[in-house]
Amino acid sequence: MNNKSVSQISRRSFISRAAAGSALIAMGPVSNLLADEFQKVVPWPVDASKYKFYMIGHAHIDPVWLWPWTEGISVVHSTFRSALDRMDETPDFCFTASSAQFYEWVSENDPAMLAEIRKRVDEGRWNVVGGWWVEPDVNIPGGEAMVRQGLYGQLTFQRLLGHRATVATNPDSFGHTSTLPQIIKLQGMEDYIFMRPDANEKSLPADLFWWEGVDGTKVLTYRIQYSYNNTKDVRDRVEQVVNEYKDQPMKSFLSYYGAGDHGGGPAKINIRSINKLKEEKGAPEVIFSTTDRYFEDIRAEKNLKLPVVKDDLQHHSVGCYTAESEIKKGNRQSETALITAEKIAAIGFVAWGANYPKRELTTAWHRVLFLQFHDSLAGTSLYEHSQAAREGYGFALDIAHQAMYMAVQKLEWQVAAEDPNSQYLLVFNPHAWEVNGNIEYDFNWSAKHKSSRVEDEKGNSLFHQWTSGSSQAGSRKKLVVNLTIPALGYRQIHLLDGDTFQKKNVATAKGNKLENEFLSVQFSNNGTIGIFDKETGKELFSGGESGCRAVVIDDPSDTWSHDVVSFSDEIGAFENAEIKVLENGPLRATIRVKTTYGASTLTIDWTLCSGSRNLESKVTLDWHEHHKMLKFSFPVNVESPVATYEIPYGHIERATNGDEDPGQRWIDLSGKRNGNIYGLTVINDAKYGYNVIGNDMRISIARAAVYANHRPKKLDKTKEYLWMDQGIQTFRMLLVPHQDTWQKSNIVRITEEFMASPVAIYQGIHGGTMPKSGSFLTVDAPNVIVSAVKQSENGEDLIIRCVETSGEATFAALDMPFANQKWSGNFRPFEIKTLRMDKKSKMVKEVNLLEE
Repeated sequence: MNNKSVSQISRRSFISRAAAGSALIAMGPVSNLLADEFQKVVPWPVDASKYKFYMIGHAHIDPVWLWPWTEGISVVHSTFRSALDRMDETPDFCFTASSAQFYEWVSENDPAMLAEIRKRVDEGRWNVVGGWWVEPDVNIPGGEAMVRQGLYGQLTFQRLLGHRATVATNPDSFGHTSTLPQIIKLQGMEDYIFMRPDANEKSLPADLFWWEGVDGTKVLTYRIQYSYNNTKDVRDRVEQVVNEYKDQPMKSFLSYYGAGDHGGGPAKINIRSINKLKEEKGAPEVIFSTTDRYFEDIRAEKNLKLPVVKDDLQHHSVGCYTAESEIKKGNRQSETALITAEKIAAIGFVAWGANYPKRELTTAWHRVLFLQFHDSLAGTSLYEHSQAAREGYGFALDIAHQAMYMAVQKLEWQVAAEDPNSQYLLVFNPHAWEVNGNIEYDFNWSAKHKSSRVEDEKGNSLFHQWTSGSSQAGSRKKLVVNLTIPALGYRQIHLLDGDTFQKKNVATAKGNKLENEFLSVQFSNNGTIGIFDKETGKELFSGGESGCRAVVIDDPSDTWSHDVVSFSDEIGAFENAEIKVLENGPLRATIRVKTTYGASTLTIDWTLCSGSRNLESKVTLDWHEHHKMLKFSFPVNVESPVATYEIPYGHIERATNGDEDPGQRWIDLSGKRNGNIYGLTVINDAKYGYNVIGNDMRISIARAAVYANHRPKKLDKTKEYLWMDQGIQTFRMLLVPHQDTWQKSNIVRITEEFMASPVAIYQGIHGGTMPKSGSFLTVDAPNVIVSAVKQSENGEDLIIRCVETSGEATFAALDMPFANQKWSGNFRPFEIKTLRMDKKSKMVKEVNLLEE
C-alpha cells in the first residue's frame, strides 16, 4: 500500500483489532492465521541494511472514547499487566507509556504492580514519556492549563516512579499549537512526538525536524509514520518506511507496535516478528528500544542536518474545535475559575490570613486536566462521557468558587463597614492592573427609597443605575455601578439614600437602536446588525446595517469532520427578528433581539455602556438542527485584512482563505481604512472554532453531529440517534472596534477582564482594621500579564507567572507591597516567566514551569 493510501486511513479504522480484541491479542496465543504472515517474505532493497529501526513497544490508551472512564481504568490495569508479562518473557523487550493519571490509578489500586513498573523504569526498559497528566488536546486548553499538565504530570512521575519524562509525546491529538516548544522545554523535556496531522494534512520538509515555537524555543520533533498501532508482523511496516521514506535526512526511524486505543499493548506476534527480522539477511537493523534512546542517539549523530519548522502543526478533524459546546464552555469556565481562585487565595494567605486549600484546588485541576484528554475535550467521545464531564466541571467550579469567595470573605471581615444606614460591598479585582468597569449586585431596595447614592471609600459619588433583579419576590433590585478597582486589590463601596450622581454622556436604547458617545448600533427586522463608529464616521461592517448576521451552514460530516477543510456551504440564516428594549441607561442600555431558523431560536441581549467603545452580548441559543452548523459572521469593513488568533499563551496570524482554525478566547481582523489601521476583535467565553474569508471574520457557535459517529459508518435515516448540542446553550461575547493595532488597544487585558470579572462580596455591619481599598500586586508593562499566582507545590512559597502577550521584547516590573518586594526583568517576545517568592525571606527568583 502506498504512502498516501496508508496515511489516509484514520487510526480509528483499527478499532476492530485495537478495541475489541486488544487484551486477547496481547496476552493470548498466536493464531495459525497470524503465524502464516511470517512466511510472506519479500527480498529487501539492496540499501535496506543502512537503516535502523527503534522498535517502540506501545499501547495507546484512550481512557475515554467509545467507553466510560471507569472502563479506561480497567484497560490501563490489564495493559500494564500484559507489558510486564512480556518483559518477563523477553529480556530485551521495552515498553513506552505516558499519562501520569494512569500511574496514579495503578498506585491506588495495585501498589505491587507500581513497584514492578518502578523496577523496570529503573532498568531503563519501561520508558515514561509525555510528562503530562494525560495526552491532551493541545489547541483547546488555555496556556496555564498546558503548564499544569506538565507540572502535575512530571511531579507525579517523580513521586511514583522516581523518574520524569524527557520526551513529550502526544501522537493522537488533533493539532499542535506553536507555543508548545517553550512550554515543553520549561517542563524539563527536549523532544516531541506526534502523528496528526499526517503527511496528507500537513506538508513538512521531513518527519524529523526542529520545531521552533513563536518565542524562538526549539524542540527536536518526530512525526510518526502510518500509525502508533500495529498488531501484526512488524516487517510490513518497516518495509513500507524503507521503501517510501528514502528522502528523509535521517536513516534511523521510530516504529511503534502493539494494540491500542482500547489498550492491549505489544503482542507475542509483534515480539516474535522483531526477533525474526533481526536474523534476516539484508534487513534493516531493528532493536527493542525506547523513544528516549532514539533521541539520545539522534543528538549524538554528527553532521545530521535537520530542517526547522516555524509554524503550528495543523490541521486534523476541524469539527473538533466546535463539537459538544457544553464541554468546551465547561473547560474554559473551569480554567478561569481555578486561576482566579488561586490568585486571590494565594495573595490572601500572605496578606490577610486567608486559607489556601491546596489539596482541593489540586484535585480540581486533576479533574479538569483529565477532561482535557483529546477525545474528551474534542467532543468525540460517547454521550455518557459528556454527562460525566458536566459533573467534573461542576466539581471543579464549586471548589474554585468556594476558595475564591471564602478568601474575599476573610478580607471583608477585616474591612470596617459601620454605617447602619448604608449597605456595603467589597469588590476584589483579580488582575495585576487597575480595572475600570461595571459591577452588579442585587440589593434589598424598596420603593420607600426615593433616590440612591453610591460612594467609594473616599465619599466620591459613583455613576450607577437600577435594573430588574434576578428574583421577582421581595424588594431585591439589581444595582449596576461603574467603579475603578486597584490592581490585584479591592475597594469598598456603599449604597445609601441620597441624590443620584448624574453624568453628561449616557447610553440609550430606543426602538431598534443602541447609542452612546462612540457607537450607534442598529438592528434590522431580519436579524442583522450594523455598527456606526462615530469617531471615524464610518460603518464597522461591510454592508452597513445588514453586516453582522447568524448564518447556518450545511454540515453532513461526522463528529470529527474528517477530510473537511472549511465550513462554507451557507443554506440559511436566523431571521424574523423580534426587538425589545430591556434597559435604557443612563449607565448602560440593552436591546434584546430574538430570531429564528427552522426549529431553533437565537436570543441575544446586546448591551452598550456609557463611555465604552465595546459592545457586549449575552447569547442564548435553543438549537434543534441536525447536520448543520451555526456561525456568527462579522464582515469587517477594511482593506488588506490580517487575521490574528489567540493561542495558548500566545497568538498567531493565519490566512484569510476560509479554512477552519482553532483559537482561544479572541480573534482579531485588522486592516487599512483610509490609510489608517482599523480593526475588530471579538472575544467570547465559550468557543474555539473560527475562520476568516477575506474580510469576513466568523465564529463557529454550534454543530449538530451524532455523538461519536466516525467514518466510514453511514447513518441509517430510519433510526434514532443521539445528536450533539441540542437544546439551550449560553455564552457571552464582546465586540471591540479599535483604531490602532490590537496590541496597542490592550486586547489581552480586555480579554482577561471580560473572562474574570471582579468578585463582589456583601458586607454586614461590623468593625475592622484593614484599609477600605488596597493593591497587593501590580505589573507596569501593558503587554505583560500576571497569568497565575499560586502556592508552590512543595511548601508554601508564592509562585507568580508572567507572560509577554504582544510578541515584543519588553522590560517589566512587578510591585508587591504585601511582601514589601519588587522585581523587574526583560521578557523576550512571548516569553513565559515563573517567579518563586520564598515564604520567609520574601526573596524572588526565576524558576521553570516545575517551580524549580
